[in-house]
Amino acid sequence: MTNSARLEPGVNAPSFTLPDQDGNDVSLSDYRGQRVVLYFYPAAMTPGCTKQACDFRDNLADFAAAGLTVLGVSPDKPEKLKKFQERDAIPFPLLSDPDKRVLTAYGAFGEKMMYGKTVTGVIRSTFVVDGDGKIEVAQYNVRATGHVAKLRRDLKL
Repeated sequence: MTNSARLEPGVNAPSFTLPDQDGNDVSLSDYRGQRVVLYFYPAAMTPGCTKQACDFRDNLADFAAAGLTVLGVSPDKPEKLKKFQERDAIPFPLLSDPDKRVLTAYGAFGEKMMYGKTVTGVIRSTFVVDGDGKIEVAQYNVRATGHVAKLRRDLKL
């Protein structure tokens, strides 16, 4: 399997509608006119994904003050996302993409290196979508630890 095309700044962000942790549909178009941090992670309640979600949680006020809304996306079912949200007090929507359609559209699913082997899976990635629906920032293969701090520096928060 080859990777889907990677997105670059300036292109239109792929539109989507996905269920959140409560089963409510959330669409990218719901945030038209706002900047959105959209981050893709492999699996709720794993150590790296928990660290990343908690880093976003702990810095959410700074993102909000800069006019940024945070959305997390994984292939987990809404029920698992609900447990993750409750366990770690995640205050932003966690979206479910079990068929990996949106992950693939953003180039966040495909071949990656894991422990020295090529595997197919979620490529930890983060995007900033501007108010017009265009990709402002596209970051692939980000690390769970330290990524939010780097994103804050990149966005000058």
